[in-house]
Amino acid sequence: MSSTTVINPTDESVIAEVPHTPLEAVDEAVARAVLAQRSWAALAPADRARALRRFADAVDGAVEELALLEVRNSGHPIGSARWEAGHVRDVLTYASGMPERLIGAQIPVAGGIDVTFHEPLGVVGVIVPWNFPMTIASWGFAPALAAGNAVLLKPADWTPLTAIRLGELALESGLPEHLFQVLPGRGSVVGERFVTHPQVGKIVFTGSTEVGKRVAAGCAEQVKPVTLELGGKSANIVFADADLEKAAATAPGSVFDNAGQDCCARSRLLVERSVLEKFLELLEPAVQAWKVGDPADEATEMGPLVSSAHRDSVQGFLDDAPVAFRGTAPAGKGFWMAPTVLLPSREDRVATEEIFGPVVSVLPFDDEADAIALANSSIYGLSGSIWTRDLGRGIRVARGVESGNLSVNSHSSVRYTTPFGGMKQSGLGRELGPDAALPFTETKNVFFSQE
Repeated sequence: MSSTTVINPTDESVIAEVPHTPLEAVDEAVARAVLAQRSWAALAPADRARALRRFADAVDGAVEELALLEVRNSGHPIGSARWEAGHVRDVLTYASGMPERLIGAQIPVAGGIDVTFHEPLGVVGVIVPWNFPMTIASWGFAPALAAGNAVLLKPADWTPLTAIRLGELALESGLPEHLFQVLPGRGSVVGERFVTHPQVGKIVFTGSTEVGKRVAAGCAEQVKPVTLELGGKSANIVFADADLEKAAATAPGSVFDNAGQDCCARSRLLVERSVLEKFLELLEPAVQAWKVGDPADEATEMGPLVSSAHRDSVQGFLDDAPVAFRGTAPAGKGFWMAPTVLLPSREDRVATEEIFGPVVSVLPFDDEADAIALANSSIYGLSGSIWTRDLGRGIRVARGVESGNLSVNSHSSVRYTTPFGGMKQSGLGRELGPDAALPFTETKNVFFSQE
């Protein structure tokens, strides 16, 4: 059986050997999940809710364990990793309120009455990326379970450890056996079989737009529903009337958090031309003060990139790139890279393609219309920020920018209480929020005749 050697990106040491799930084992897992789902869906909604709360409690008791595991496996700073583990707990707690609120509608019609029911899809396949292994997994498995489905979770090859532990915690909390199964392995084997298996009723995929298109095409063959959260090249728009000091001080966190390995990273920094020089003067010390180092250190703001291969990919974008200034990063072992600020033209590759690293392109604009046009020039539309003191402008620009998640005078992207998803080639469908369980159901319509 093949396996993945899991590497600590901070010091390049080997921390685990994780066997791959072979094709026949995927089929066996689906068969087990089908049986487990029938019993789970038959439970009273209140009982499913209690089970999810117990799962949330188990995660809460393991927050520090999960965080330290993510530090070693993914290189996330410990403060960020604790937030991520706590976020999984919070998503589960929020989802535990959904089973008792999946109510249909009573619709008056001639000759009787119409009633709708939200029926679970059955088995859901969740395929998650390596950049936020815990949090993004929970966006899929928590509402899917709440809706009465079984879940098969495929973690990313590079970062499987927290997903595996979450699967163990689910069992330890008393969740029925085989209801939530974690299947590490190759996307070309495990993920592909999720897509092609006729008893997997839905796919949730987070990853690159290129792979997402292939997943969508495979699902289309079976008319299988799919939720996609894909790439981004989000804009951080700074107008001349903004609080420039605050916008500059917060800009590094908007793009260098998680070493820029974030689909929501504001990797295009659009600044009104009249204040460009002043803004760059404010930005440079903020970038140089961004603390890159040992992710186990409480003061660290950015750790290493996830792998040597990914670091090489990011570095490939910087060859001959117009660098304005850089921050600092450790030397020696580990997949380190200094935060980097570029001053490219609008057509440069670094300004149009997703780099997925600690790199930001600063681009000037002339007026409000130019800012909106520049923000919308990307094929992506996932996230973004708008900085202005003018409330009317904030509303106009937010309505004009083609992006699924925008923030005015902040860099907020994800809250488990609000819907999250992209426009254009950044994705399809929405996750999180009060209606998060509905995409994991089919609406059944039943007419009752009064005659």
